Amino acid sequence: MKPNLRHLRVFLAAVDSGSISQAAGLCSVSQPAATQSIRKLEEHFSSKLFDRSPQGLLVTAAGGLLANRVRRAFALLDPTLGDLSPRLHLTATSSQLTALAAAVETENFTLAARKLGLAQPSVHRSISDLEKDAGRQLFERSSRGMHATRPALRLAQAVQLAFAEIYQAEAELGELSGREVGRIVVGAMPLSRSSILPDAIARFRRRRANLPIQALDGPYDDLIAGLRRGEVDFLLGAMRIPPPAGEVVQEALFEDELIVVCRPEHPLLDEADLKPAQLTSFPWVVNIPGTPARNMFEKVFSAPNRPSSLVETGSMVLMRELLQVTDHLGFISGLQIRSDLLQGMVVRLPARLPDTTRPIGLTFRADWVPTSAQRDLIADIRAATADIWGDGGEDGIRTHEDL
Repeated sequence: MKPNLRHLRVFLAAVDSGSISQAAGLCSVSQPAATQSIRKLEEHFSSKLFDRSPQGLLVTAAGGLLANRVRRAFALLDPTLGDLSPRLHLTATSSQLTALAAAVETENFTLAARKLGLAQPSVHRSISDLEKDAGRQLFERSSRGMHATRPALRLAQAVQLAFAEIYQAEAELGELSGREVGRIVVGAMPLSRSSILPDAIARFRRRRANLPIQALDGPYDDLIAGLRRGEVDFLLGAMRIPPPAGEVVQEALFEDELIVVCRPEHPLLDEADLKPAQLTSFPWVVNIPGTPARNMFEKVFSAPNRPSSLVETGSMVLMRELLQVTDHLGFISGLQIRSDLLQGMVVRLPARLPDTTRPIGLTFRADWVPTSAQRDLIADIRAATADIWGDGGEDGIRTHEDL
């Protein structure tokens, strides 16, 4: 359950003024209502936010943490609300904005209600009230369904990012009182799932045994969209050059080499000096279009030397199983398939291909401020990387034979 936005505004006013009565006046509520707002927030966050003294209200450590996050949340939310209507920041409620974000995502009131666990009329009423206060429609209705307007799209993203800050606050306040609250969501691309992330999570669990970690896989576009909405904390895997959006930053961890692999009995293993034409005459298993690995494959094997038989997949399992029973060749990260190489399930074909390295790293929102737990996991990812690749510099980048 999300905290009441008006309660959060009263809380910030009390932090800034050091007085419940002044906060009540600034927010146009009665003093008992302001007092109740603070009490409700203390119950919601299970934390004492103020100490009372003759000099006024003194913000506790928990109150200071919450105030920082709430300021960030309103800095994201209020400009977008103000663009719609000057008074909307005073009238919009958490339930209305949550309904809006769900409706924008699903483009359907019934699906939005199902996502939120509410009745469809409740979602419809929340959005209708929001549109009335905004003085404009936020969705365009037609016989084909409904579509969010540009202002609605901007507001939905601001809502999601603002509430993400509140979730971060809940995690920080929980840790301050010795509780593990919330979860860490990592957008894990294929390479990270098979090598770096398992080691990093094992390290993390030695210090934080219970905090949930969710490793999401899926198409890159879906993961980066989740990151930009605040649903994903950070991505780990192949970087995009240039970055996909202005509000996204990337941190390189190492350079990964893409190699050619095949079954141990493949006929090309008997060849001493492989020529490109020999490679293109065999069928291949490659990544799906648009991925960095596939883009590199297209550069190496451009027309007219492009193989005519391709199986496109993001599944390393499918690649491995197909290579073991056919003469297909696979184009994949050496680190990603390292375990299969060490077990002899596939082998590296002794063919050096030009320009087959790519940067692997972390992707964040530019203005993201991680919690202590998130910083710990990121530190463990960097440590796991250093163990595999030495100091992360050029001399620490190894080929499969070195590993």
